Amino acid sequence: MPAIVTLDPLGLHCIFSDGSEYRRALRVRRPVEVPGLARTLLGGATDLVHPHGQVDSCGGIDLYFTAVRGFTDWLAEFGFTGEASDLTRSLLARYWRQGVRSSQESALRAMLRCADDQEQILAPDVRAFVDGRLFNTGEKYGSHQPYSEAEWARLIGTCRDEVDAAYRAFRTARDRAAAADGPGSIWRDRVAHHWLVLHQGPDPLVHEMLTFGNFPFRQKYGVGLRAVIDPLIPNLDVIIAYRLLFGAYTGVVPDGITDLGLDDIEWAGDEKILLSYVKGRTASESLALSRQATRLLEQWLDHSAVARRFAPEALRNELWVRFTPGGTDAGERWLAKPATRLSIHAWVDRRQAVDEQGRPLRMTGDDGLPLVPHMHRIRTTHDALQERSHWRGSRRTTVDPNRTPGVEGDHYLTNTTPVQLTAVEDIIAQAQEDLVRRAQPPLVLATTELADLVSKYPEHMERLGLDDDALAQLLSGERDVFTAACGDQLSGLYGPKGRPCPARPWVCLLCPLAVFAPRHLPNLLRLRSFFSRQWQQMTTAEFMPVFGPYAHRLDELLAPDRYFSERALREAATEITDSDAELPLRPEELTT
Repeated sequence: MPAIVTLDPLGLHCIFSDGSEYRRALRVRRPVEVPGLARTLLGGATDLVHPHGQVDSCGGIDLYFTAVRGFTDWLAEFGFTGEASDLTRSLLARYWRQGVRSSQESALRAMLRCADDQEQILAPDVRAFVDGRLFNTGEKYGSHQPYSEAEWARLIGTCRDEVDAAYRAFRTARDRAAAADGPGSIWRDRVAHHWLVLHQGPDPLVHEMLTFGNFPFRQKYGVGLRAVIDPLIPNLDVIIAYRLLFGAYTGVVPDGITDLGLDDIEWAGDEKILLSYVKGRTASESLALSRQATRLLEQWLDHSAVARRFAPEALRNELWVRFTPGGTDAGERWLAKPATRLSIHAWVDRRQAVDEQGRPLRMTGDDGLPLVPHMHRIRTTHDALQERSHWRGSRRTTVDPNRTPGVEGDHYLTNTTPVQLTAVEDIIAQAQEDLVRRAQPPLVLATTELADLVSKYPEHMERLGLDDDALAQLLSGERDVFTAACGDQLSGLYGPKGRPCPARPWVCLLCPLAVFAPRHLPNLLRLRSFFSRQWQQMTTAEFMPVFGPYAHRLDELLAPDRYFSERALREAATEITDSDAELPLRPEELTT
């Protein structure tokens, strides 16, 4: 049977689908309250373990243990000493209405339901009550807001400093211990401490401290147990920093990070890792890690090598294996579980720092409060940054293919920080201005219109933003580019302001700073020939987004007797040879 109730001590013994075995007592340091009812509830929990139910990990079992302990402790204080058959609707309602967490209420209902299915111990009205709706439906979470740029920088910087400093200390200690012939006669020497940990592991040191006591241990080694073991065995603070960084670099779901093992890491070449993980609400997924994430994972595998060598055989394949000198309530010292919420809060509290002006330097939020890491917010921030870092070219850009467009938009893509929102609004404004500029008619100066230009001097000056000298240069040809005369090449319209415009020759056709004159006709005809050659080698769907708007404006400019006479067009046509050599093209733009 995959799960059975153990009686001495009262608890559960489970075998999960991956073959792992889990044995835990309901209580370790305190007696079990209302043992008869507790045993019945644990018996119901056995039906919830895989393959009968969906519980297939130690974390799921811990939830049911918490529910049983909370319920039986409350009943003992209330004075209840009976069995499950003595439970009443009013008693259950009184317990649940005091604000029990929805997850614990659901777990308790599930155990009572399964226990009643086995032995029919509940009264009909109580069974109907257990099958009814929840009293505590839980908090409805909205979308997780990403961290601000400043908060994200402080989070990454704090974690990066922590792991890099710990890794440097680890390599130094390992190199010194590997070079030593033995622990030496001076036990207070740090090299002797490192040699003992490197060659014997932390367990003999823990046994020595438990046998002789903390004071004799400090007299012998000069420091406490934790200081002797560090830095060769990464402590919980370092592991928290590694896990936060790994989540920030990869965007993997928290439960996927928790359950990672060495078998989930597949090297694709010398510098690329394909990571396989399980997403709780879907199935197995894979991710090609970035160079940054790959280097971090390599560093952690090396950093945890000593600890992994002395860990129990069942845990050596776990990625986040760690050693706890004091042990847990269940007496476990080697663990692969994630840090508890209290441990993370304590880690953050120890890393509060501000400068002389009161500005936060480390794990402090923009509001001045401690910046508590939230793995789902880290994932949201990673996805938001990834979505805005590059364009993937898909018709529906998705962060995760398992999410619908609605879920993705509501929970991830709309979570913009104020700075990002300002940037998006600037992009929209620039796009609208560009559409307005493109709708303006071209400014064409034919030979017969020079007098008209002088008569409309103020209007053209205002449109092009030119002074007298600039206008004179424009008319004389000193500001000519390939396609037209440019009102201001340093305006920054298509590139950095103050630098020459990097736009391609055909972009000038729709530029509001372009002025077309008869001297530009040969180059305009050369550009039309180039468009014709591109049309022949490209499909309509390929040509129109790239050259379509410019070809339309060019046809408008070269329409006979509209801006230029037909005679001028024919004379200019005699100067072109219909080849790519006539245009300033890049290699990838040449006609094949």
